[in-house]
Amino acid sequence: QVQLVESGGGSVQDGGFLRLSCAATGLIVSTYCMGWFRQAPGKEREAVALIHRTTGRTSYADSVKGRFTLSQDNAKNTLYLQMNSLRPEDTAMYYCAAGLCRWPVMRQADYQYWGQGTQVTASS
Repeated sequence: QVQLVESGGGSVQDGGFLRLSCAATGLIVSTYCMGWFRQAPGKEREAVALIHRTTGRTSYADSVKGRFTLSQDNAKNTLYLQMNSLRPEDTAMYYCAAGLCRWPVMRQADYQYWGQGTQVTASS
């Protein structure tokens, strides 16, 4: 059974930082296309950072480029999202997702497994 468990969310001031973790069981993180998504109240869920195993490409939403970094620890089978210079507009529920890679790009619907989410709040 696949489980993705996010942690590391919290409340910070404008300009603060957080590191989210996504611990996976039932699948090997380094062999799946993985991603971080977020959903703010009243808005659609959006992709924040994605890694595609087939192309080797990591991509970021324009709004987080230069501030967020996706990484992984294969020994811990865990995906991370380092979030620096947080802004109030980053406030959302953040989700980790995994899916068998489709070439050349992954759509949200291609991610088969989702975590329960972790709340990030950045206040001014």
